[in-house]
Amino acid sequence: MDKKLLISFSGAQSTGKTTLLKKLKEYNDHVRFVPEVTRLIKRECGVEINEAGNEMTQSLIMIEHFKNIVNHNRQYKNRSTILDRCLLDGVIYTNYLDNFNNLEGWCLHQALYIYESYINQYDVIFYTDPADVKLEDDGERSINKEFRDEIIYMFNRFIENDSPLLLKRGNIVVLSGTVEERLQIIQNTLSEKGLEINIK
Repeated sequence: MDKKLLISFSGAQSTGKTTLLKKLKEYNDHVRFVPEVTRLIKRECGVEINEAGNEMTQSLIMIEHFKNIVNHNRQYKNRSTILDRCLLDGVIYTNYLDNFNNLEGWCLHQALYIYESYINQYDVIFYTDPADVKLEDDGERSINKEFRDEIIYMFNRFIENDSPLLLKRGNIVVLSGTVEERLQIIQNTLSEKGLEINIK
């Protein structure tokens, strides 16, 4: 019997998360998929996102990430869940906006508190390596290269320097290579943790 895991993708915009999520969803009816957070918040609450985000944007996003954890543990505890983003993304983007948009001080403190309190709820976080993935306009994601590059830098710095326990425990797995190679890494990683998935 498959182990019930909480899994998330994480990384800058346009690094292949949506493509992988769609591929996995196509072949794995036994897994619950949550395809979006940021766009959901924009659609439901009418807030600005990406580099135009503010305190309201980031607070709503962090709450939604937290709700995804709660829903998995209570409402959907009998199924594995795969998310398109997680608390790691929330704290990275909040950090960016704090640096460049001068957020009020409480916002980053709140994001860091939620992150530090609940990040270990995820069984696996797949970080999508941005190498060789082009920045593409889908009508909603930012196509600002400087913004994307800064977010990538923050992810790498945060993972390497600020989250050593996650790395030591193997909770963060870097996905690189082609889509097929990334899917194979996902399949092998989840199999080792007790969840069998199909990739074709």
